[in-house]
Parts: sequence; structure tokens; C-alpha cells
Amino acid sequence: MRYSYYPGCTLKTSAAVLEESALNAAKALGIELVEQEEWQCCGAVFPLATDEIASFLSSVRSLDAARSAGEKLVTICAACHHVIKRANHVIQSDGEVRDKVNNYLELDNYYSGQGEAIHYLEMLRDDLGFDKLAEQVKEPLTGRKIAAYYGCLLLRPAKVMQFDDAEDPSIMEDYLSALGATPVEYPYRTECCGVYLSVNNEEIAAGMVKKIINSARRSGAEAIVNACPLCHYNLLELQDKTPQGEPVLPVYYFTELLEEALGVKREVEEKTR
Repeated sequence: MRYSYYPGCTLKTSAAVLEESALNAAKALGIELVEQEEWQCCGAVFPLATDEIASFLSSVRSLDAARSAGEKLVTICAACHHVIKRANHVIQSDGEVRDKVNNYLELDNYYSGQGEAIHYLEMLRDDLGFDKLAEQVKEPLTGRKIAAYYGCLLLRPAKVMQFDDAEDPSIMEDYLSALGATPVEYPYRTECCGVYLSVNNEEIAAGMVKKIINSARRSGAEAIVNACPLCHYNLLELQDKTPQGEPVLPVYYFTELLEEALGVKREVEEKTR
């Protein structure tokens, strides 16, 4: 299976482990993710105004490039996926914006939203299949009670993202089960972590994070996984710490567990010794 791949800025810097583990795992699964040439920042936040088209240009360039290659566009960062998927929806539904974007970009072929942006988790669920994934697990995460944190960006707005049931999702729990782990469901798994409040009001964001972490712990979780570099920072840095300064609940990217379950992490570590 071959896909066009949009990494985004954060995966090249502070969230490099998310990209590295995702690419290592994809290679082990026989999936080819071809990084797009000269990709540009998606903007990180989806613009609500449609009278200024500049914020849509990066997303449309990547979508059109994938369309031209005859491939789906795979994203890993939840924020990038959110922006690109919603930008494509605007192109599909707003003729005025669509015309302005096409006139500005001067694309070889008029782009009207034919490209398809999917998240890495959707690729595993819908294209590979979690049953096939389970067959390739070499080091199952047996006995490990892990809670999935969805946050906002993957799920909402539900009619546009169409990622899973926005109120009662299951894709991450099914994914964890395929890896051999015991998924832990808890009330706050789809609540906002307050990441956009972190700069101006860290106290409020910290309160939101603690509700999420405490909810997962009360439900029996030993660790928490997520797909968003922004949420990852909040969940890791703003939760309570042990006397030794360690997080009360370990936080992982979902791809780190995939890399481990496929035996890739151990192989990499052995090669570097």
C-alpha cells in the first residue's frame, strides 16, 4: 500500500518521536508513506473566516498533489488532519472560495475537493484492517491497561471529520485491542484538554487536564495514549507529578505502542547498541 504523506511542522521538531515511530511501524507493515515534496505548514488552527483564502492554500496544494499522484493523503498529527480535512470540506461546499483558491494556485487541473485526507489510524482500520494488524503483532501488549484520549480535533465537527462517533468513539480502543492491550474506557476521553488556553491561562488548562488524567486513573488505566502533539504536551506537562517529578500517568503517542507491539522498537534499540 502506497500513500502520499503530509508530516506537518511539529513532527519535524518537538514531536519527532511521533513521526519516527509511525514511519518505522508503517515500514514493518509493508506500507509506503511517501513524504510530499515542499509541503507547507497547515496553519495549525482551522480558520473560520472564508473571506481570506491564504489559510487554505497549503492544504489544497497537498490535497491536489496527492490527487494528482492517485493516492490518499495520510496525516499523523491530529491538528494537521483536522485543518486539511476541514479545508477540503470548504473547497467542496463553497464555490466562491473554491474558485478563488484555484485562480490563485493556477493548478494544472481544477481542484474541487476530489482529494482524500485520512488519518494514520483510519489507514490501519479501513485499509489494512485491525484483524490483519493483530496478525502482525510480535510482542503483544498483554495485560497492559491503556486509556485512549481522543480530544477534540479528530472527532469534531462530526459531519465533516467523519472519523468515528464523536460522542462514543471506538477506533482507538479497537486499535489497542489489536495490539493485545486492555483498553480502558473513561468519561473524559473525548473532552477538550484546554491546549489553546495553555499560553494565556495555564491554570484553567491544568484543571482540565487533571480531570482527564484522574478520570482515566480511576477507571484503572496504567497509561494513556493520544494522537495530537498539542494534547500530548498538555497531558504530559500539566498533570500532577510524583515526588520524583515523574508524571502520575505515563503518556504515549499511539504509534509508540504500535512500534513496540510490532517488535520494531526492540530491533532499533538492538542495532544502536
